[in-house]
Amino acid sequence: MVLPREEYGARLKVWRERLARAQRRYSQLGNARLGTGIAAVVVAGLSIGVSIISPWWLFAPLGIFVVLAIALHRLDQERETAGRGVAYYETAIGRTEDRWIGKGSQGERFRDSKHVYADDLDLFGRGSLFELLSTARTGAGERTLAEWLLAPGEREEVAARQEAVAELNPRMDLREEIALMGEDVRAAVDARVLAQWGAGAPIHFFKGARLVALLLAAAAVVTLGGFLGQRFSAAPFLMVVLAEMMFSFAVRPGVGEVKEAVTAPAHELRMLSLLLERLEHERFASARLQRLVAELQIEGTTASRRIRRLTRLLELLDSAENMFFRPVAMMLLWVPQFAMAVEAWRVANGPHIGQWIAAVGEFEALCSLSAYAFEQPDATFPRLETSGPLFDAEALRHPLIPAADAVANDVQLGKQACLWIVSGSNMSGKSTLMRAVGLNTVLAWAGAPVSCARLRVSPLRIGASMSTHDSLADNRSRFYAEISRLRDVVELARSGHPTLFLLDELLSGTNSHDRRIGAEAVVRGLVERGAIGLVSTHDLALAEMVSTLDGQAANVHFEDHIEGGEIRFDYRLRQGVVTRSNALELMRAVGLDV
Repeated sequence: MVLPREEYGARLKVWRERLARAQRRYSQLGNARLGTGIAAVVVAGLSIGVSIISPWWLFAPLGIFVVLAIALHRLDQERETAGRGVAYYETAIGRTEDRWIGKGSQGERFRDSKHVYADDLDLFGRGSLFELLSTARTGAGERTLAEWLLAPGEREEVAARQEAVAELNPRMDLREEIALMGEDVRAAVDARVLAQWGAGAPIHFFKGARLVALLLAAAAVVTLGGFLGQRFSAAPFLMVVLAEMMFSFAVRPGVGEVKEAVTAPAHELRMLSLLLERLEHERFASARLQRLVAELQIEGTTASRRIRRLTRLLELLDSAENMFFRPVAMMLLWVPQFAMAVEAWRVANGPHIGQWIAAVGEFEALCSLSAYAFEQPDATFPRLETSGPLFDAEALRHPLIPAADAVANDVQLGKQACLWIVSGSNMSGKSTLMRAVGLNTVLAWAGAPVSCARLRVSPLRIGASMSTHDSLADNRSRFYAEISRLRDVVELARSGHPTLFLLDELLSGTNSHDRRIGAEAVVRGLVERGAIGLVSTHDLALAEMVSTLDGQAANVHFEDHIEGGEIRFDYRLRQGVVTRSNALELMRAVGLDV
């Protein structure tokens, strides 16, 4: 069995050696270039100043200088690649050693405070599930991963993702190559801009415009050649030039529109083609990955090859800006011809750009999950059940807590026991347990392995109320924010979706009388609609409702004890209701006189 930390360490050592070697060679060649420059000055003085040697000797240091400049450029690229390799594996080792918080992409742009569980389960932000998972190089990859975390997939789709993640798990070389493709890919590729450009309405030129431009350019070459060869007068050439001016005026609006619209997407497509080309050359066994590769083939031509053609067209279009070539370009109608060729490329290939981006995004999301699977050898793929609701976990752990520190507990929720009321003292583990249930459900229906020894889970929509806050901007109290979220959770269950509810300290913002009546009504309504879930509470009166639910609910709790004057927790889940509170001890521990 390959240990992630050891494999990453070995590869990091290789990249550090490459970087050190490249830096040494760069320093040596830099000194050689400096010496060559000094030698050139000396030769110039001896040949031009005092005429001791021939000036032809100057070509020797100049030639060496050019060769060294080329070698230094290549070494500089090698240093950048090695530096990225070192950074990549240092980050990867950080994840295996639980030093990853604040080091990766946190997905803040996908954060939505109104989402029914994202903030409660720490999906985005510093120290979030997204930061732990994401290794995507493009915005499309990040968005796809975020979408998988924000909504459960269909069972067949998620099963296909599991198969693909399992196949990608050992392919470290593939993930490494993607990581070293360049620094600017994520910043450069804007999937929406690319897709909008590709799917935009065609820019129209009059019928036969490309043929007319080609004929006029050919006529200009022939008539100019005839004039210079004294075969006929300048009149034919001047007439062709006049026709070209009229043609240029006729197509000018369309040409300008093409040039303006293509600038940003063209640069981004060049970046995207790096990932496309790598994906096209890979061979896969899983059906999902094979389909992704197939989506990059259009009429037998790969997406990267088509993008390279566009890149070549744009290079030719831009060459008209050269001041020496500009007169020739005007005579050949260079800009209109290549602008129309670029537009023809977009009309033919533009509708497929969204498909290419989606394929790259999904591939990167799968690579992120495969890296997580590789780095978490104790994680296991869940069994996706068709009937439910069901969440049956053995040795469940919180995926954001280091495995060495996490305490595992068994959780069984289903039709027979659809509600657990979790009591316990402060800091004993109630909220952590609920987040562990929620996050592992998110991972399961995203297609990732889960932090459990075993998990059977049915399709579930999560509704959580754990981190509600007041809002001055929206003029809302904490209590109003909480009941608004509870309404969303209840509506989720009312809609007929199989629902997993996670409610922490239910209705804690009101008095005990109203809290008990309201909390019991909300929970009973959720259970009656077939939802399953956990409710944590300090109000032991709420635990009494278990006896009124005909065996569908159970009380569980966490305990603490005093040891050496300090409160100790074991985070072990136990049956029944907690019998003591540590609130006064905690208050005294922080220095309050109680």
